[in-house]
Amino acid sequence: MAEATENKNPISSDMIVRDIIIQHPDAAEVLMRVGMGCISCPAALMESLSEACMVHGLDAEEVAQYLNQELELA
Repeated sequence: MAEATENKNPISSDMIVRDIIIQHPDAAEVLMRVGMGCISCPAALMESLSEACMVHGLDAEEVAQYLNQELELA
């Protein structure tokens, strides 16, 4: 599933959602799979992954770990 990305640095929960998607375009699909269907919302894009997870009742560290696994960054 993971495409080659220019940035192989792991994703952390304090990163801004917009920055994650810019650096790792496939992250958008992974985030939608875990229940974050509103990631294209301008307000959501300015939140950290931790803040976005809190709104959706998700554990930010688990989501970051899942992103890193699915995108082969970890």
